[in-house]
Amino acid sequence: MSRNFNQWLNSFKDSIADYGYYIDFKKVHQNVDAIKVQLNILNSLVGSHDIENDFEKIINDYPETLKCIPILLAVRESEIRAMDEDGEFNYCFSSANYSIEQYKTFMRKTGLFDLISNRIVNNLVDYVTGVETGLDSNGRKNRGGHLMEDLVEEYLQKAGFVSGKTYFKEMYRSEIEKKWNIDLSAISNQGKAEKRFDFVVKTDNMIYGIETNFYGSSGSKLNETARSYKTLATEADTINGFTFVWFTDGKGWNNARNNLEETFDVLDTIYNIKDLEDGIVGKVFK
Repeated sequence: MSRNFNQWLNSFKDSIADYGYYIDFKKVHQNVDAIKVQLNILNSLVGSHDIENDFEKIINDYPETLKCIPILLAVRESEIRAMDEDGEFNYCFSSANYSIEQYKTFMRKTGLFDLISNRIVNNLVDYVTGVETGLDSNGRKNRGGHLMEDLVEEYLQKAGFVSGKTYFKEMYRSEIEKKWNIDLSAISNQGKAEKRFDFVVKTDNMIYGIETNFYGSSGSKLNETARSYKTLATEADTINGFTFVWFTDGKGWNNARNNLEETFDVLDTIYNIKDLEDGIVGKVFK
């Protein structure tokens, strides 16, 4: 029975965020703990009335504290570039490459001395915890992608598939060819690097290459993804013993519905979360 695209699209979800989606506090605390001793040493500068000289003494006695400076500016890299009327500088914080006077210039001109000496922050450990929390929020997009993968994997397992035996994660085309002696050369991946599937399911009669994604917001990537998977669907259709399956969802598709519909029209094995909830895994993978 043919499916209605509009009805299918209307069942897409706004979000699949779980409780760990927003902030990975374990990672935040690990990052802070790695420099906690050095941050506590720098805490002695809080409220200092002679912060430049006090900073110099700390760097001379505890040069390893220098590595904490970038994160105070919400920078993860160990090198920071800056320029002024005196020229361009590339500060290294894993090991000093300039004089202490030049590092004092850095601290002064970035506002860090003011931040610390005027008690705008009272504890650098707490401050860096806040910085790390803010930086970690940038990882939500990646976590969102993994959430869809995790969701699909849960349904595969519920259907009785076993990791490493009947389903496999992140397999390249060449790995599939070698493992099951099948020719997948028709899959071009549009001239990009070798195609990798999020999952591969192997049954007695078929090899299924699976892609998963979730788009909570719109963007140009959605149109590109839809066009790419339309091509992949057409290419896979020429290969005996191989089926391409796409699980996707998210309200972001509303603004790219035309391209998604074009793929929907040529790919019978495109499904959303409602399809998963309705037991599609047990019906498709046979």
